[in-house]
Amino acid sequence: MGPIPWIIMSEILPVNIKGLAGSVATLANWFIAWVVTVTAPLLLSWSSEGTFTLYMIMSAFTLIFSASLVPETKGKTLEEIQWSFR
Repeated sequence: MGPIPWIIMSEILPVNIKGLAGSVATLANWFIAWVVTVTAPLLLSWSSEGTFTLYMIMSAFTLIFSASLVPETKGKTLEEIQWSFR
């Protein structure tokens, strides 16, 4: 799941906001990684099965989100991608 923000940034963001949006996406990605790292030991002490079930549900949600809302960019120019968001 980690590289998804960088893949999306390089594919769909317009050049004029790529720097700022890239910084925000990187901050969000690292923050979520930090949250998982901090909460994993607490959750594992609570319940091993519950921890991995929670992470499985979060991963399934991310997969559904990516499959349904992230546009296909194969073979499209940046202008065509930006036009599809209008």
